[in-house]
Amino acid sequence: MKIIQVDILYNIKLRSFIKGTLTLIPAVDRFTNRAAGAAVSARYFYSVWLRHLTTVAQAKPNFRFDIVAELGPGDALGLGICALLSGSTRYIGLDRIPFGVRADNLHMLDELHKLFKSRAEIPGEDEFPGVFPKIQNYSFPNHLLTDERLEVSLEPSRIIAIRKALLGDMSFTDSALISYVAPWDANKIYSSGTVDFLVSQAVMEHVDDIDGAYAAMHRWLKKDGVMSHRIDYTSHGIANNWYGHWTIPLVLWKIIRGRRAYFVNRFPHSAHIRALSHNGFKLICCEPTISNNSAKAGSMQIQYEKSDLNIKGAFIIAKPLSL
Repeated sequence: MKIIQVDILYNIKLRSFIKGTLTLIPAVDRFTNRAAGAAVSARYFYSVWLRHLTTVAQAKPNFRFDIVAELGPGDALGLGICALLSGSTRYIGLDRIPFGVRADNLHMLDELHKLFKSRAEIPGEDEFPGVFPKIQNYSFPNHLLTDERLEVSLEPSRIIAIRKALLGDMSFTDSALISYVAPWDANKIYSSGTVDFLVSQAVMEHVDDIDGAYAAMHRWLKKDGVMSHRIDYTSHGIANNWYGHWTIPLVLWKIIRGRRAYFVNRFPHSAHIRALSHNGFKLICCEPTISNNSAKAGSMQIQYEKSDLNIKGAFIIAKPLSL
């Protein structure tokens, strides 16, 4: 009866409450966060990578993406494969916990190779309506990925090298074509000022210590580096409203969270903007996703600013401030 009342009062989906409660049981706890999420297609990664690439290039022309890092790749390295097929010289995957790399990354490589080789259009609204950022032109970006560049990046020996790297142990070294690092905050294993381009897609809303994360990104990026993040501030199905997770009292939220290694962090847009500023970043571009169904100020159980009430997501491009 109490669970039903919780659902009515706070708009929580019962399965979220039950799952969180179960993780508090020691015998169940060890099975939490064993999977990185549902499998997604090569076309999804192709779309996400090229959307980030083209949007950043428009905001910061002539930016480099030789060494690319991705925060939160999970068990599929599709974005990293896209970077390497685009001509990047190295890819570093940075995860919170080690998931183990999916066997179908080799199949992913084959599918992505075909897409780049054919200069396929970027999959758009009809195929991935919920994917951000939105872009005006979904044509293949020949101005960024020229025939000369792709002739080198898609050369047969290069594909063999990527395949070999995917079959290796992916330990971090300064010369590794592909590295996979977990936990990502083990800062002692990488050098400062290494990364040209850092990217994440629907990851930063799961990071508990966003201040620490942005501080680490500032260390990793080169002085002229750039990063882009798509952040989803919605409840991720925890509640019936997109902002419902912001209305849950802290005591109840701790039960819903349980002992999961990662979960929705409940930070609104303004918290990310402050954390970026505090950690030495300058915003180049910020494209918020606005909801017509605004959160109600009187129901909020988190720290927020008035502008947060209708921002349910954002695409952010930032660079380290010059010293």
